[in-house]
Amino acid sequence: MKKIKALIVDDEESARDVLENLLIRFCPEVELIGKCDNILSAVDTINELNPDLVFLDIEMPNYAGYEIVNFFENIQFEMIFVTAYDKYAIRAFEIAAVDYLLKPIDIERLKNSISRVKSSVELKLNVENIALLKESLKSNEVNNLMISENGYQKVLATDTIVAIEAQESYCFIHTTDKKYMVSKNLKHFETIFIDSPSFIRVHKSWIINKKYLKNYSKTELVIHLSNGLIAKLSKYKKAEFEASIV
Repeated sequence: MKKIKALIVDDEESARDVLENLLIRFCPEVELIGKCDNILSAVDTINELNPDLVFLDIEMPNYAGYEIVNFFENIQFEMIFVTAYDKYAIRAFEIAAVDYLLKPIDIERLKNSISRVKSSVELKLNVENIALLKESLKSNEVNNLMISENGYQKVLATDTIVAIEAQESYCFIHTTDKKYMVSKNLKHFETIFIDSPSFIRVHKSWIINKKYLKNYSKTELVIHLSNGLIAKLSKYKKAEFEASIV
C-alpha cells in the first residue's frame, strides 16, 4: 500500500520530535519525509518533495501556519493544523471545518486524522477553509460556517440560518432559502454559537436564530419562525428563552 508522505512544520524542535515519534509508533501508513522550523523552509521543501500531508503549527515567527496557502497557486497537499490554542480559538477550527490536533497530541485523534487523509479522494484542502479559519481566529463573531454539500465545501453565512434541528446523529440547518443536512450533532453548533447573542438552544433538538422569531406558544411549547418553521420549546429552557427575548 502506498504510504502517505508527510512533512512536519513547527518552530519548536521538541514539538517536531514528539509528533515524529507518535507517527513512527502509531501511524505506520505515514512516511515522514522532512521537518521544517519555519514557513519559508517548508515552501521550499514542499516544492522539492511534494508531500501528501503537511502538519502545520499555527503560531510561528514571521508567518502563521495557515499563511502557507499564500505561497502556492494550487494546494496539492492535505493540511492538519497543530495548535495549543484554548477552547475559544478551537471553535475557529470547527467553524472552518479544518482538521486540527490539540497539543499535547491525543493518539486516537492523530489516528483519526490520518484515517481521514487516507480516505480523501484528492489530497488537497479548499483555500476557502483557510480563509474562513483566518477570519474566525481574528474575531469572536461567527459570521460564516463551512459545511459539506454533495461532496463540496460551502461557506454558509450565519445570518441566513433560521434554525438548526437535530435528528439522530445528523443536523438540519434551516436557512432562509434552503435546508442542509450535516453530519454534526447539535452540541457541535451549540459550542460554535455559545457567545452569539442571536442563537439560543431552546430544546434538546433545536437551536434557533432569534432574528427570525415570529411568536411562540407558552401552552403548546412551540416557537414559530420565518418560512413557516416551527421549533419545539423545552419546559426546562422556557425561562431562559423568555429572558433572552425581553
